[in-house]
Amino acid sequence: MTLAQALGAIVQHLRNREGLSLRDVADETTYGHSYIHRVETGEQLASEPLMVALDRRFNMGGTMMKLLDVAREGSVQEYGRKAAMREEKAERIQVVTSSTVPALLQTEGYARALFSACHPKAATHHLDGLVAERMRRKRVFDREEPPPYWAIMDESALKRPIGGKSAMADQLTHILKVAESPDFTIQVLPFERGEYWMLGGSLTLLTGASGSTLAYIESFGSGELVESTRRVIELTQQFDLVRGLALPERESLELVGSYLEGYR
Repeated sequence: MTLAQALGAIVQHLRNREGLSLRDVADETTYGHSYIHRVETGEQLASEPLMVALDRRFNMGGTMMKLLDVAREGSVQEYGRKAAMREEKAERIQVVTSSTVPALLQTEGYARALFSACHPKAATHHLDGLVAERMRRKRVFDREEPPPYWAIMDESALKRPIGGKSAMADQLTHILKVAESPDFTIQVLPFERGEYWMLGGSLTLLTGASGSTLAYIESFGSGELVESTRRVIELTQQFDLVRGLALPERESLELVGSYLEGYR
């Protein structure tokens, strides 16, 4: 049983204990019954507002939020491991990030700067391990037939000097280099497009040999692995919408090049 399933089982127990149906709880909390069902089955980790509403409804004194925090911390590691395993065998990888360069495009210097910011008190050997694991994931492109990789990143990923100017120059040089391969498609979503779905997070779509796709969503230290066909279709449509807002590949790479000149 996953932590999301364990939390869902607690929600279901509280509901059943009071003889409430899913629609009863939906009516009382203003959240959809299908969403609450996904939470109860562990298909989707609950949001903070839902946990607050359920905590009040069942008079849990803040316990539901504490349980959510535990589930979140464990789920990020659990879902991240599962996503990495599927990534290794993926036949197509699509990703959109709103604030950083996508993981599989990152250089060592860029990745180390990110991990150092996320783990300011971590020992050097721990950071070394995190960076090495991120670089190891790139071996998916060393396969005899590497998967097509489509990445969309927000212009903010180019603007923010992660690791300093030198590290960013190396990072953007690397992006332009890999973009020369026909296996890579890289687009940039410019500031002028304004708001869009997935601001503040990232979405990865991994398609396997069977043609089935799973999605991995990350946002502010939380992670969610999505395998439900219906939700994956919804997320794929969202990816397509963001792709439509992004600059064409040639213009995207020109923008990357202009930022590179600035860092040099």
